[in-house]
Amino acid sequence: MRQGLRVLGVAIRAEKAVFAVAVLSSGLYGVMTVASAWALGWATQNLVLPSFAKGRAETGTLVAAALLILGVSLLKALGVAGRRYFAGVMQYRMQARSRRDVTRQYLRLPLAWHHRHPTGQLLSNASADAEAAWAPLAPLPMAVGVIVMLVTAAVAMVVTDPVLALVGFLIFPAIAVLNFVYQRRLSPLATRAQQLRAEVSEIAHESFDGALVVKTLGREDEETDRFRARAGELRDANIAVGRVRGLFDPMLEALPTLGVLAVLLVGAVRLEGGAITPGVLIQVAYLFTLLSFPIRALGWVLAELPRAVVGYERVRTVLTATGSMEYGTATLPGPAPAGLEVRGLDYAYGDSRILHGVGFKVGAGRTTALVGPTGSGKSTLTQTFVRLVDPDAGAVLVDGVDLREIARGGVSEAVALVPQQTFLFDDTVRGNVTLGLPVGDEDVWAALRLAQADGFVSALPGGLDTKVGERGTTLSGGQRQRLALARALVRRPRLLVLDDATSSVDPQVEAKILQGLRDASQASTVVVVAYRMATIALADEVVYLEHGRVVDRGPHEELLARCEGYRNLVTAYEREEAEREALGAEEEEEVSA
Repeated sequence: MRQGLRVLGVAIRAEKAVFAVAVLSSGLYGVMTVASAWALGWATQNLVLPSFAKGRAETGTLVAAALLILGVSLLKALGVAGRRYFAGVMQYRMQARSRRDVTRQYLRLPLAWHHRHPTGQLLSNASADAEAAWAPLAPLPMAVGVIVMLVTAAVAMVVTDPVLALVGFLIFPAIAVLNFVYQRRLSPLATRAQQLRAEVSEIAHESFDGALVVKTLGREDEETDRFRARAGELRDANIAVGRVRGLFDPMLEALPTLGVLAVLLVGAVRLEGGAITPGVLIQVAYLFTLLSFPIRALGWVLAELPRAVVGYERVRTVLTATGSMEYGTATLPGPAPAGLEVRGLDYAYGDSRILHGVGFKVGAGRTTALVGPTGSGKSTLTQTFVRLVDPDAGAVLVDGVDLREIARGGVSEAVALVPQQTFLFDDTVRGNVTLGLPVGDEDVWAALRLAQADGFVSALPGGLDTKVGERGTTLSGGQRQRLALARALVRRPRLLVLDDATSSVDPQVEAKILQGLRDASQASTVVVVAYRMATIALADEVVYLEHGRVVDRGPHEELLARCEGYRNLVTAYEREEAEREALGAEEEEEVSA
C-alpha cells in the first residue's frame, strides 16, 4: 500500500494543476450527490407526503422541488465531465512521459547494458509497464474527490440520526479487513503476470526478428509451441488475477448493501416507535446507498495498485540504470584526421574473455586493416573505438585523449562506425543518410559518391526521396551497405571504423570506395575489418589478431612473408573467392550453351 501511494504521489507532483482540477470536479460531484439525497428528503417531506394528505400537490412546492433536483443534477453532471476529462489527461500524460523517458534512457545506456537485457523485455518496459504504472490515475481523482462525498454523507447521517448512522458505520471495519486481504493475495499474482507479459513480448520479438531463419529451417511449429506455452502461462496468471478480483468486487459491492438493509431494519423499528419521520428514514437510507459508490471508487484504485507498483518498479529500474558508463569534459577539436591508440585492452562478456592486452597505434590519416579468424575479437574491438562498450582494462585514445574523458556526444562527433549488420529505417534515402543531420542535398550526394552509391540512387524512381522500405528491403545487401557508409561519411568523421562493412559489395567497388576514402579532400583515419586480400593490400598497415591477442602487425607483404597464420587465413579467403568465381563462370557457360 505504501509503495502504491508513493507511485500515486509521483504522478500528483508531476501534474499538480490537472490533478487539482480533476479532484475539484470530483468534489463537486460528491457534494452534489449528497445534496441530491437532501433534495430527495426535502421533496418527500414537503411535497410527496403533503400531497398524499391533501390529495393534490402545491404548484409552488412542485416547481421548487423540480428546480432544486434539476440544479443539483446539472452541477453533478458538470462534476462528472470535469472529473473524467482531467483524470484521463493526467493518466495519458504520465504514460506518455514514462514512454519518452524510458526510450531516451535506452538511447543513453551503453551497449553493454543492452547485451544484458532482452529486446522483448525492453519493449514491455516502454509499453505494458508504462501503461500499468499509471492505470490507477483514471479512478484516482474520483476516489479522492468522493472522499468529500463520503465525509459529507457521514456527517449528514450523524446529524440526521446518530443511531442509524452508527448502525451503518459498522461495515467500515469489514471493508478495511477485506482490502488488506485482497492486497496480500493480489500483489504476487500481479507481479507474475507483468513479468510474463515481458516474456511473451520477448518470444514474439525473437520470432518476428528471426522470421527468415524460422521459415527457412521449418521451425514454425516449434516457435508456435514456444509462444503458446508462455502465452498459456500468461493466460493462467491473468485468470488468477481475475479470480481474486472477481471474488473481491462482489464482496465489496455486497457490504454497503448489507449496511443499507441493516439501516432499513433498524429505521423501520424507530419509525414505528415515532423516533424518526419517514423523510428522515428515506434521507438516511439514501445517504447510505451513496456510501457504496465512494467505497467502490476507492476499491478501484486499490485494485490497480499492485499492478501499478510492479509496472512502476520495472520502469524505474530502467530509468535509474547507469550502465556504469561515465563521461568527462574533454573535447576533440579540429577537422583533421585523428590518431588512434589502443593500450593494453582487455574485455570479457561475462566469464568469457574476448580481448587480452590488445595494443597498437594508427597514425592520423592512415588506413589500418584488422584481420583475424572468426571469434578473434575484431568486432568487439571496433565497438571500443566508438565507446559502445568500455574495456575492462586498458584504454582507447583518440588524439591522445582517453575516450572515457570525453564529454557526452563528443565521441560520435569525431568517430563513426559502420557495423557488420546494416540497419536502414523505413524512410527515404535522404532520411537514412542524414538521420536528422542538418545537411543539404549537395553534401548527401558527395557522401553517396564517395560510398559509390550515387549511381543506383540516381536510378531509383524518386532519387533521394525514394522510400527504401522496412530495414531497406527494397535494396540489395551491397546497396544497403553503401547507404550505411554514406550515412557515416556525410558526418565527415575524423576516424572512420568499418567493421566488415563492405562484405556484400563487389570487390572492384570496394576497392574504389577505399581508394576514394584515401583520396578524399577531407580524408579520415580509417580502420577496416577486412577479409579480402585486395582490400587488405590497400591498407598502410595490418594488425593480425588471434584469440583476442595481437599476433603480428606490419605491411601486408611483410606479414605474408613472416606470419604463417596470417598467410594461411588470407590465402584461404582468396582461394574460396576464386572457387566461387570459377563456379559462377561454369554455371554461366552451361546456361549459355
